[in-house]
Formats: sequence, structure tokens, C-alpha cells
Amino acid sequence: MVRAGVLDIAVERSGPREGWPVVLLHGFPYDPRCYDRVAAILAEAGADVVVPYLRGYGGTRFVEAGTMRSGQQAALAHDLLELIDALRLVDPIVAGYDWGGRAACLVSAVWPDRVAGLVTAFGYNVQDIRGEAAPTAPAIERTHWYQYYLHGERGRAGLSANRGEYARLLWREWSPTWAFTDADFEATQVSFDNPDFVEVVVHSYRHRYGLVGGDPTYQATEERIAAQPPILVPTIVVDGVHDTVEPPRPRAERERHFTDLVDYRCLDAGHNAPQESPEEFAAAVIALCSTVRARAGAR
Repeated sequence: MVRAGVLDIAVERSGPREGWPVVLLHGFPYDPRCYDRVAAILAEAGADVVVPYLRGYGGTRFVEAGTMRSGQQAALAHDLLELIDALRLVDPIVAGYDWGGRAACLVSAVWPDRVAGLVTAFGYNVQDIRGEAAPTAPAIERTHWYQYYLHGERGRAGLSANRGEYARLLWREWSPTWAFTDADFEATQVSFDNPDFVEVVVHSYRHRYGLVGGDPTYQATEERIAAQPPILVPTIVVDGVHDTVEPPRPRAERERHFTDLVDYRCLDAGHNAPQESPEEFAAAVIALCSTVRARAGAR
């Protein structure tokens, strides 16, 4: 457990403490089990691997009962920044997908001096809350049913009562080629028993559409995010070719948000890229580390 800002964060750590630091961030609705194989590969390659449970998952807890159970993107970014500070990580590589990828992208965009590089699934994983007001094509809207469901109290009650079934359905829809087992799912499902899971998730999917306010603590950061800042740090983007909720896009579309796109890779995976293609995901992290080190050595 690591005290980091408003949270006591449950963290899994492996590899040599003197190794090159990397923080791996899971998405919704997943947990650190998605990085078991990736973490083992990176630790073997000499990395100091840090895998936290996001707010609302597993053993992570809010320090104060009165803290807003916010799931807004600025809160996730601050959680990551506070964790980097608490563990005294110097220039870590941050990598993630879904919610975790959003946190990694935001720290890289807003505080680029705090990280050495970024591996992001789905590219520029930053919400444009103002832009969310405009409807998209019906085929895309349909894939977001799980978000709209949570906009009403029926959805909140449904998630609370059926969090396992809800998550399992999303796993199947988002990764249609991933033959995960009951044991795979059950290993992660326990993380949804966190007492703050429902509140954090519901707030996240209401805030992103402007339906509820955010935590005032993060307002200044939200204003910086609203400008959709570019990401300046060395970056590798990975896409899952079978991802049905965030399908691959042309590299040119990915490049417009990054000033230093080192590589773009499509993995044989759906939405949960690190668990479905762990060797390839780990290879992207190692490749980025090599690039960062080579550049540092050339200076």
C-alpha cells in the first residue's frame, strides 16, 4: 500500500528496484491481472515494474470518507502523478489502455517532464468533454451502450447488483477473439468488490458527458485538458486489430496528437491488449525504453 494524494493505492511491484522504472495502468473493467505476463517479461528485462490498482479497484482506498468518489480523467491523472512522487520514480515509462491509458496520456501531456516516455493503446486517449456533446454515427453510438446505461439510476442499481455480469459481457463484446477462461475472469472480478467501484465508475461515465460536475480539486487540470494538449514525450501507440470499442485508426490520425511518435503497432488483440498479446505489448515497452536510452546516450 502506498499513500499517494487522496488514496492509499494497492500496488504490485516486481523486478529490481534499481532497474528502469515503468508503471503499467489497467483499464475498465479490468485490474492488474491483465499485466501478469507483461510484468514478468519486463522484470526479466531489468525493469522496476509498478502495477497499481486504480481508484475504485481492488485494495485501493480513499484516505478520507468525505473525498468525492470522482472518476473524472483529471483525477486519474493526479493519482498517477501522486504515485510517481510517492515512490520517487525518476523518469518512468508509463503504459496503459482504457482508463489507465488515459491517466498515462494525461500525465505525459500535462506534466511531460515527469515521464521518460509513453506506451498507449488507442492513441490519444484523452476525453474531449465539450466534443462529447455532438452525436456520432449510430453504429458507434451503439457500442457506447454501457456508458449511457450508467447515466440513469437504473444503471447505477444494475451495476451494483450485477457488476460481474456487466464486466464479463464487456470483455466478450470488446475482445471477440479472446478465449479467456472462467478462472481468468474470476481472478479479476474480485477487484470490483471495492466499496467505491460503483460510485467511481458511474461518476466517470456521467462526467465525461457533462451530466455531473467534477471534483473542484481538479478543475484547473480539467481546464488544461480541455485545450487538448499535444503529447511531447517519446511515444509508441498500439492498437488491437480486433478491438470493437476502440478499433484501429490510420497512423496519420494517431500522429496528429503526438510530436514524437516513435512507432505505431497493431497487435493481434481486442480491447485488453496487454493480457491478450502480452509478449507484443511488453516488446513495445522495451523498444521505447531502448529508444529513450539511446537518445540519452547520444547527448
